[in-house]
Order: sequence, then structure tokens, then C-alpha cells
Amino acid sequence: MPALPFSRSEYDRRLALTRKAMEAAGLDVLVVTAPAGMNWLTGYDGWSFYVDQAVLVTPTGMPFWWGRLMDANGARRTSYIDEDHIIYYADRYVQAADCHPMDDLADKIRELDHGKNRIGVEMTAYYYSAAGHKALVAGLPDATIIDASGLVDWQRVVKSDEEIAFMRKAARISDKVMSHAMEIAEPGMKKNRFVGELMKAAIDGVDDAWGDYPSIMPLLPSGADASAPHLTWNSDEFRMGEATFIEQAGCYRRYHAPLSRTIFFGAPPDHMKAAADAAVAGLNAGIEAAKAGNRAGDIAAAMERELWKVGIERPNRCGYATGLAYPPDWGEHTVSIRTSDDTLLKPGMTLHFMPGLWMDDWGLEITETILIKQDGPAEALCNIERKLFVKG
Repeated sequence: MPALPFSRSEYDRRLALTRKAMEAAGLDVLVVTAPAGMNWLTGYDGWSFYVDQAVLVTPTGMPFWWGRLMDANGARRTSYIDEDHIIYYADRYVQAADCHPMDDLADKIRELDHGKNRIGVEMTAYYYSAAGHKALVAGLPDATIIDASGLVDWQRVVKSDEEIAFMRKAARISDKVMSHAMEIAEPGMKKNRFVGELMKAAIDGVDDAWGDYPSIMPLLPSGADASAPHLTWNSDEFRMGEATFIEQAGCYRRYHAPLSRTIFFGAPPDHMKAAADAAVAGLNAGIEAAKAGNRAGDIAAAMERELWKVGIERPNRCGYATGLAYPPDWGEHTVSIRTSDDTLLKPGMTLHFMPGLWMDDWGLEITETILIKQDGPAEALCNIERKLFVKG
């Protein structure tokens, strides 16, 4: 038995939650293809999500791991799944023109006597392709295939105490990386070298919290490029008179604590200082509103009121649920922090509260990963001062 990240009772809790949701949805089998869901349910952890793989959850018994033959040993090494529940397809299915791995999965489902059942699939999962869905439907003509996107994700929203401990370790790594970033950033420094320093700090980790690879690479556009939120890096140098936001996440055993801060080299213009002050005020107001029993939308409304005071209106959501994740995203695809989201906040939820400002020719980000508490306002898991950093 491998050394699992969590106790078996924790995995049993997760499986029970999933089965309860399956029963409510009228499902006999759930095909979980999102790697975060596979990990959450079984512990499976490998860079194998570029090929078809899944965890099959049935009403009773141990889940099944299904994937490529060469990855079966990965299931043996990282999950609690017994040998007779590790099933696989031959390599001839991989990137073949005349067959698809989902042909094999359909065969396996029929062999398990579920070929005529109601089967849930994750149609919005990044690695569940249209070709795979077509093959699965064709291979299970007597089954009813139902879109169960988000079913597992919503069970993951409220973190257990064991998971929160992992989130805190990820936050310590985020603190280390951001502190290091503000210390070493200087005009004339090449961005690729800067990112190399940040990634080394992130992977080195903090004490017993070793750094895992993040689901999103560091984002750090400067000047006019900072009007675009999802640019990474190049070999440009940091320049005087420009702001650069640094968005990154410490990651511990796949759990993320995203954190962003902005640095300006030189004297920032008044409009940027006012926007940064309003963003910080909005963060503080939103965290105060992030209480169990309130809505996710209440966080956004509290933040927006502060931005309106300086004439800024954001057209975007200002955050989302975060935690256990794999590339290409560290979000959980459930709760969104926007005024229209009526999701009730519950103790144990972890959210990336990120009211980034992306204007016509500049941008800034000051963000926090927050934990909804049993009583009172949310807790910010990181400990970096909320402000526009200025150097030079």
C-alpha cells in the first residue's frame, strides 16, 4: 500500500459524498475523467492526463481506475485501489486513427455488467474530448449517457481539516515566493531569469512543505501588457515607469494557494495609486463579507462598492473556488465570486478572491486565497502586505 496523502477515512468520506450525489442524480455509474477528481477520490497522481483515463464509481465497492497500460503502475504506486480494480487499455489505442481508448472503456463497462445503466460523464472536463464521447456513446448503445459535469467538483468545495492543512502549507510557499519576488525584482532584470528564481523558490518549498508543480505558470505582464490578465513571461527586462503584476500559487501535493501582488518601478501615477488603494479596500470589504451563511455574490458586491468610489467598474467575476487542481487551471469550476452567484458560503470553502484590474493600457492585481470560517469573516491564508509595491 502506498503512502497516501490522506487517511483512508478521508477517502471513504469523499466516496460517500460522491455516491450520495450520484443517487440524487439517478446515476448507476460515474466516469470521472478530470484528474483533480480522480486524485480526490483515489489519491492517483501522475502526469498522464494527456491520454484518456478515468475513475469509475459504482454504487458499491471500491472504485475502478482505468487508463493506459503503462500508467497502471502509477495507480498501484499512488492510489489505494486494489489490483483487481486497476483496469487498462493497450497502447495500440493511443493516438490511433482506427480506434479510440473510449472503445476499450465501453467494453470494460459492459464487462462490469453496467452496459444498460445510467452513466454519468464529465462533458466539460478539459480532457474529455468530443471524439472520446462519440466513441463511448457508440460503444454503449443500450446505456443512457448523462452529463454529470461538476458532480464531483461540488463535493470538493468544502475542505476537510486534512485538506485545509495542505492549503496552509501551499500558502506558506506562496508567501515565500512573493517575498522573494519583491526582494529580487529590479529594473533591468530579465523576466525569464526572474521567473526561474520564483519557480526555484516554489519547488524548494518551506520546511516540510515541498513544492509541487502549479496548475498555472507564473503570470507577470508589465506596462500595457498588464491590461491582459493571462500573459506569462519573455526575455524582456523590467523597466522604470511600469507596473508588473505577479500572479502565482504555492502548491503542496496538488493543493494551491494563489496570490498576486503588483510592483511599480519608479513613482506610480496618481490614478494607479488610487486604484490600488480602492482594490485593497475592496479586498478588505469582501473578506469581511465572506462569512458563512452569506452568498458568494455578497463578496463581489462589497468589493465593487469600493471600486465605484474611484470610478472603476469591473465586467469580470472577482474570484472562484480553488484547491486541488491540475493543469491548465487551479480553479475548481464551482463557486464564482460575482454578484449573480447565490451559492451559500460554508465553513471550509477556499476561494481565490482576485479583483484584478485590467484597464486599457495598464493593470494591477492584489489578491488573496481565503478560507470561510465557522464564525466571523474569512481568513486570508497568506501573509503578504496588501498594497502596491514600489521600488526604484
